[in-house]
Amino acid sequence: MLYLAIKAALSGILIAIISEVAKRYPGFGGLIASLPLVSVLGMVWLWRDKPDTANMASHAEATFWFVLPSLPMFLLIPAMLRHGFGFWLSLAAGCVLTIALYSLMIWAGPRIGLRL
Repeated sequence: MLYLAIKAALSGILIAIISEVAKRYPGFGGLIASLPLVSVLGMVWLWRDKPDTANMASHAEATFWFVLPSLPMFLLIPAMLRHGFGFWLSLAAGCVLTIALYSLMIWAGPRIGLRL
């Protein structure tokens, strides 16, 4: 249980740092947020729990393919905000778009030979 609490605390601290930096420097906060820090932490935790090279390779590859459907959200949200839509509506639309694109990736990926 302590191990789980440490993992959660470190991950939470990372998110808090990003949001604090973004308050003063939005671009730099975006840069930090775009780094695959959460993915790297996830891989470290996974490797510590289950040091299996085949499993890690599959995890890293699936992560790559699942990043792609999340990217359009980061174009839709600012476009909506700049056109006068509210933050919460823009965020919700971005999340709905991402869920739809994830669903498409889960459906189409195996059909085109991706192991997700």
